[in-house]
Amino acid sequence: MDYIHEYAKLLSGHIPSATLAEISEHIKMPPDYNMGHFAYSCFKLAKEMKKAPAIIASEIAEAINSKKPDWLDRAAAVNAYINIFISRQIFMQTVLENVLKHREKFGSSNLGANEPFIVEYSSPNIAKYFSVGNMASTIIGHALSNILEHVGYKVIRLNFLGDWGTQFGKLISAYKKWGDKNEIDKTGIEGLTKLYVKFHEEADKDDSLNDEARAWLLKMQKGDDEGLSLWRWICDLSIADFSKVYKRLDINFDSIRGESYYNDGQMDKVAKDLGKLGLLTESEGAKIVDLEAYNMPPCLILRSDGGTLYPTRDIAAAIDRYDTYKFKKCIIVTGNEQILHFAQWMKVLELMGYPWAKDLEHIPYGFYRFESGKMSARRGNVIIAEDLFDEAVKKTLEIIKEKNPGLENKEKVAEEVGIGAIIFYQMYNNRIKDVMFSWDRMLSFEGETGPYVQYAHARACSVLEKAGFDAEINMSFDPSLICDDESFEIARILYTFPERIAEAANKYEPYLISRHLMALAQAFNKFYHAHTVLTEDMELRKSRIALTYAVKLAASCGLALLGIKSPEKM
Repeated sequence: MDYIHEYAKLLSGHIPSATLAEISEHIKMPPDYNMGHFAYSCFKLAKEMKKAPAIIASEIAEAINSKKPDWLDRAAAVNAYINIFISRQIFMQTVLENVLKHREKFGSSNLGANEPFIVEYSSPNIAKYFSVGNMASTIIGHALSNILEHVGYKVIRLNFLGDWGTQFGKLISAYKKWGDKNEIDKTGIEGLTKLYVKFHEEADKDDSLNDEARAWLLKMQKGDDEGLSLWRWICDLSIADFSKVYKRLDINFDSIRGESYYNDGQMDKVAKDLGKLGLLTESEGAKIVDLEAYNMPPCLILRSDGGTLYPTRDIAAAIDRYDTYKFKKCIIVTGNEQILHFAQWMKVLELMGYPWAKDLEHIPYGFYRFESGKMSARRGNVIIAEDLFDEAVKKTLEIIKEKNPGLENKEKVAEEVGIGAIIFYQMYNNRIKDVMFSWDRMLSFEGETGPYVQYAHARACSVLEKAGFDAEINMSFDPSLICDDESFEIARILYTFPERIAEAANKYEPYLISRHLMALAQAFNKFYHAHTVLTEDMELRKSRIALTYAVKLAASCGLALLGIKSPEKM
């Protein structure tokens, strides 16, 4: 039952000037259920009804109480608010039946109507370590893909690799001067990174090296066999390294394509089309689109030597994606330092007359902050994602050995909990906020962390296992037996879970789910300590087990949406 809609129907007879949708929009759930289960403010009605808001609230509450439906316990006027109290028994029954019916699909909907929705994320640069910077895009993008799919979109997960640009000219130049193929074949990204760092150290002393790097890139753009052969070798080494990270995160993509894919005439076509439309002008030998009228710097399309740039490739890629997928929406998950870049080339697409340009959106996020300061691949002080994973797993394994030395599959659980802790920590706040890294806060089993939620899930699984619970045959419960405060608080959180998932999809904010999972875990732990689930009263036992199973289902569903595993034992 949609209680907000039902409450709006009750109010609609007393507020004729507003539609059901408008009334529903202003119905809120108070933070404390002792104040009421749902509340409606009468402040906005004062001018229309020419009465004090408190008087309006009192009159409407009295009218509702005089003819209330079975599901409503009572309405109460609290100052200018009309607060309603739902029958706990009916509420518990409808909420649990909904969770137990949908199970793993709890909170799913048809909001997206199977419309194609592209999520571009991860997108690491070839020949560089997969760093924590790439990890943020990967984690957030993967969660958004899962969430959007859960609400009914046909999600296309796209990884747009940075496999073209001046860095390849730099690497090839460095390799030709100082590289050893056998050594780099053995060391992979490590060897390539050393070459990249050495190039910048030497280029600081001799700027002609930068000219040499640009020359190599231009040769590659013109089809130079040696340059392209070395480039393909570098790409293969990098992709093999990236695949290890994706495997540990259990991430798969529908399309993995590099910027180089658009070298085959598509970027030239972009430049020609811009010229035909009169949008392309020359500036110091380079070709640009002037965006001064939109309070933005010019968008560079071609360098003075004819070489293409990031905006050229992004414009070509966007056109190709729409031609291929006819997307309803395409979001690109990258750091907030690229806000201007995306605003520029998306504006260019709009000026080119593409109506779907409005359906492109950049989804920015904040930085990881470490005590060691800002990372730089050019200087070699990058923090590698796999090293971070390994350290998290190592520390988690130490905690498990201390807290539960007899646990089976300790290494597997440590992997799931350690990596889950990193993912949860990344998405516990609004994505635009910087993430201040802290091992102690991240891995704690006690605070507002991923391990805390996973442990609540494992605790629910343990109860179910001890009860010999079988979801196919043990689904009966008596809602009248679980109307206590602790059980009701769990039901309140379960009831609003689908709403939070839909909100996370609409706002592209996974933290809304993280926070809701935390509230569920805290409520379940409070319930667990206040009540004996496996009591000798079999009817009460069955009802509390049903509630525990609902918590387990919602927790595993929410964690899965974030890309986190749900171990059954910890």
